[in-house]
Amino acid sequence: MAESADVIVVGAGLAGLVATAELVDAGKRVLVVEQENAGNVGGQAFWSFGGLFLVDSPEQRRLGIKDSYELAWQDWLGNAGFDREREDRWPRRWAQAYVEFAAGEMRGWLADQGWKSFPIVAWAERGGYGADGPGNSVPRFHVTWGTGPRIVEIIETRVRAGLDRGLVTFAFRHQVDELVVTGGAVTGVRGTVLEPSAAARGVASSRKPVGEFEFGAPAVIVTSGGIGHNRELIRRNWPAHAGRVPERMLAGVPAHVDGRMLEISERAGASVINRDRMWHYTEGITNYDPVWPDHGIRIAPGPSSLWLDATGTRLPPPLFPGFDTLGTMQYINRTGFDHTWLVLDQRIIEKEFALSGQEQNPDLTGRSIRLLLERVKKGAPGPVEAFKRKGFAPAARSQGGPADRRPAAPAHPEDVGRLGDRPVRAGGATGRHDGRRPVRGRGGRGIRWRRGARVSRAGGHVPGRVPVLRTGRGPGGGRAAARAGAGRRNCLASQYPVSSDDLREWRTDVHLDARRVSAYFGLRALR
Repeated sequence: MAESADVIVVGAGLAGLVATAELVDAGKRVLVVEQENAGNVGGQAFWSFGGLFLVDSPEQRRLGIKDSYELAWQDWLGNAGFDREREDRWPRRWAQAYVEFAAGEMRGWLADQGWKSFPIVAWAERGGYGADGPGNSVPRFHVTWGTGPRIVEIIETRVRAGLDRGLVTFAFRHQVDELVVTGGAVTGVRGTVLEPSAAARGVASSRKPVGEFEFGAPAVIVTSGGIGHNRELIRRNWPAHAGRVPERMLAGVPAHVDGRMLEISERAGASVINRDRMWHYTEGITNYDPVWPDHGIRIAPGPSSLWLDATGTRLPPPLFPGFDTLGTMQYINRTGFDHTWLVLDQRIIEKEFALSGQEQNPDLTGRSIRLLLERVKKGAPGPVEAFKRKGFAPAARSQGGPADRRPAAPAHPEDVGRLGDRPVRAGGATGRHDGRRPVRGRGGRGIRWRRGARVSRAGGHVPGRVPVLRTGRGPGGGRAAARAGAGRRNCLASQYPVSSDDLREWRTDVHLDARRVSAYFGLRALR
């Protein structure tokens, strides 16, 4: 088999682009093999909010956020656990190298390529379990100015420069079916050439074969994404600690994110580890204008919404939106239902209700100051208003529960009787979550003073206070209830489970800076 390049990269998602860009800088010839068409370069990252984990950044310091490598590493250990001697050997080393990178050269490395951050640093996964428990002690979620598409553009520009120099070749619509092994080493790939496709980005494409291919190279790197849209693999590898497997799940990633290369790589000798370490978001609603099947959008609702399970019971502290998605998943699964409810009024919707993902934030994605300034005007942003009209169940007055359910949300009429008005009135009377003291510590204290939080909150309260006992502020004058389910990866208001990628242990003779490649895998990829 003749060599087609110095290195073959399987997958043209963001990790594949970063690997290719680094190889080009080293003067290597790279063949990128991708089963989708050229319109899908960037993969899942294109659809993302573009949030990056950075430590002690200028953006943090400008907001008065004190962060350090030591604190970030302590937080990471609290999340990851690293309690498996064999499987966690490389994840721990990768994680430590990444946190060092995030606290050091990563910010400058990105800025040198034209990256800019939105000035408000978000606080994802706050935890609330103490200093050494899971969660981020301080805000670290840096949203890219331009969101996911801008991150893809930055790295793709470097790859295109390699293309112009004759160092990069793309083989689109080439589906890898086998890794070729010679003398105990992977020396190439074989697979199926798929018929040409003009499908739009994210839309499921044809799998009709029109030929076969075989490429050789001294080294092969697989960057094929996770299992986010493969419900069967999710169920098969579901973590025992999470409880029952939800019947209904939304998908925050396109259908091509199916994990098929995991089994193919394992057959060639790859070590696939931590299969059950998944990451699911529980604040997901169905996209009323889907790009792919079961398309879900994740809600970023802020702390003021009243979060109820399907029985009308408030979720206990610290299970507030954005605090502990794994703990919330366990709680929801114990109820026997796949969905929860968010109860909120128009003031909360306008002030702190947001949607994750690039397509729901045209101002940030388009890097438009004009559109961004419109957020301060009266009313909610356009995408939020659209979801409110098409996917929320409004209540005309504070007397009574959610009514006038819209077809966009799967009907659960039994919920109406369960919800009623009791939880809202109880919260309004006590001003506290379940009548307990307001949450303090890392999560509650931060909401009081963080400048970024103060400009995007409906009131100066801590999580658990319930400012929704008001009339005349809902979509039709009262409250609204958004049904939320757990969805895969990035999902929202009809909330259903969301999954993340596992970490695989790979061995390669290609010398890359793994910290840079992993920088785009996201915080949870190295869990």
